[in-house]
Amino acid sequence: MTRPTAPSSIPDAAKRRAVWAWCMYDWANSAFATSVIAAILPQFFAAIAKRSLPANVATAYWGYASAAALLIAALLGPILGSAADQLGQRKRFLFACVAVGCVTTGLLAVAPFTGWRALLGLFGVAFVAFAMGNVLYDSLLPSVAPAGEIHRISARGFAYGYVGGGVLLALNLFWILKPALFHLPSVDFATRLSFLSVALWWFGFSLPLFRHVPEPEQTRERVVASQLARAVFRGLWGTLRSIRRQPELMRFLIAFWLYSDGIGTVIKMATIYGSEVGIGMGDLIGALLMVQILAAPASIVFGRMAGAFDPRTAVIIGLAGYVGITALGYYMSAAWHFWVLAGLVALFQGGTQALSRSMFARLAPRSQQGELFGFYSVSEKLAGVVGPIAFGAVAQVSGTGRLAVLTLLPFFVAGAWLLRGVDLDKGAARAGN
Repeated sequence: MTRPTAPSSIPDAAKRRAVWAWCMYDWANSAFATSVIAAILPQFFAAIAKRSLPANVATAYWGYASAAALLIAALLGPILGSAADQLGQRKRFLFACVAVGCVTTGLLAVAPFTGWRALLGLFGVAFVAFAMGNVLYDSLLPSVAPAGEIHRISARGFAYGYVGGGVLLALNLFWILKPALFHLPSVDFATRLSFLSVALWWFGFSLPLFRHVPEPEQTRERVVASQLARAVFRGLWGTLRSIRRQPELMRFLIAFWLYSDGIGTVIKMATIYGSEVGIGMGDLIGALLMVQILAAPASIVFGRMAGAFDPRTAVIIGLAGYVGITALGYYMSAAWHFWVLAGLVALFQGGTQALSRSMFARLAPRSQQGELFGFYSVSEKLAGVVGPIAFGAVAQVSGTGRLAVLTLLPFFVAGAWLLRGVDLDKGAARAGN
């Protein structure tokens, strides 16, 4: 682990390595987002669960499990961020999250053939580690990105993630669709091998961050371990009070809470909804692979759009796209429909998420980055609790996931409306950025 270093003292070559290493973590952990969260595990879970559960109940249970994991991550995120700030050890905490996430992801490969409960439990622990790690990873962005390039570098990180996640997803897809070509005994074995490959990929490509990204400069007095709990909760209370004194930051958080609900639910529920309406695994995973390929350049374009006019307008354009995607998703019934919708998602997903992250980084004071990114994570994760629960409940009550798709529309519309009122320059000035 590197020691805290002032940004001005870092040579240019080391700064470039730090930016590359920071982006490589997106390359690393996006394998979990693509292969485990979005593509393979929902299908694998549905195949295991349907032996004892109706299809719509399996869809609902997946939504409930996702919501529970998000809620736990939301509650723990600010505490972890505050502890990392108080101790000045964001990278050490991040390493612990990576280790837990990789171990539990690897254990998915040996879950029992009838163990849908075990799959949900392991997924929940791995997802919490993944989500909490992202709190710390995101909080490192201001320490590697010059102020004038923060939107571009955030978008580059997402682009790395789409490419990295897409490369491994492509390999996993070939394993699953053509196991004999790789001398694998069955589709089930190939699917389980995919989970193990995600664990190794995530861990291995995370290592450059721990080597080359400096620990952010400590701007507050470091506490000793025996006083940590008191300092953490005192810091959290102070951060909550400071958010109330920063209206632009608070308005942004509420807007983000709303529209990220829709984005997160689309990511988590797309494949299991597609499976319910009869779309095969090859089309589902293939379309998601296409998303990875198209979303990388689309993220870069969004980063440049932020420079051409402003990031807020770029995100609102992305949310308008999601309104159309949601409306079209209601009518989805054929494989080509899913491919078209996946292509549209690719155009807007990475850019809206990347620019949201960099906008928040501009609005958050440097001395509270860990804590505030914890609250940013809370906003995102609590949103993700509401979406899957609403989706799952409507699917279970109505007997189909089709009506559940329409529950996402109000979140995109209200989030875009609130975001229009956020003055980024005023908020950044108040934060001292």
